[in-house]
Amino acid sequence: MNLKNVLTKETVALGLSGTDKSAIIGELLDTLMKTGKVADRERALSSILERERKMSTGMKHAIAIPHGKTDTVTDLVACVGVSKAAVDFDALDGKPCRIFIMTLSPADKTGPHLQFLAEVSLLFKSEEKRATILAARTPEEVIAALTE
Repeated sequence: MNLKNVLTKETVALGLSGTDKSAIIGELLDTLMKTGKVADRERALSSILERERKMSTGMKHAIAIPHGKTDTVTDLVACVGVSKAAVDFDALDGKPCRIFIMTLSPADKTGPHLQFLAEVSLLFKSEEKRATILAARTPEEVIAALTE
């Protein structure tokens, strides 16, 4: 999985304004909707919320990775969002999140989904990368931090 093939400047949202989990998920989903690759917003949202009900996708180090499997996409799609304010996302470490990576993948394709999640989780073990993303002023800076 190459993040450069999945992320574009259109799929990076800086300055998310949501103040809770559902608002952030909505903003991220709207970013994905703009790509034209998600056929049905409500069904896509339902798949993400269903996943959140099973277990929060708030990780550690101020990162959350909301995701879902749905037939509303034909290939894996992803976006990155950065919030100015910390948002409670029921993270594993109990701390609020500021960096959000959302992905939707077809229900019948497991490989790309798992590859993407594995690659993203490895990237965020780097405190330097997290700091670079939080300080980014442009989508291109976020993509560069994620793909270098």
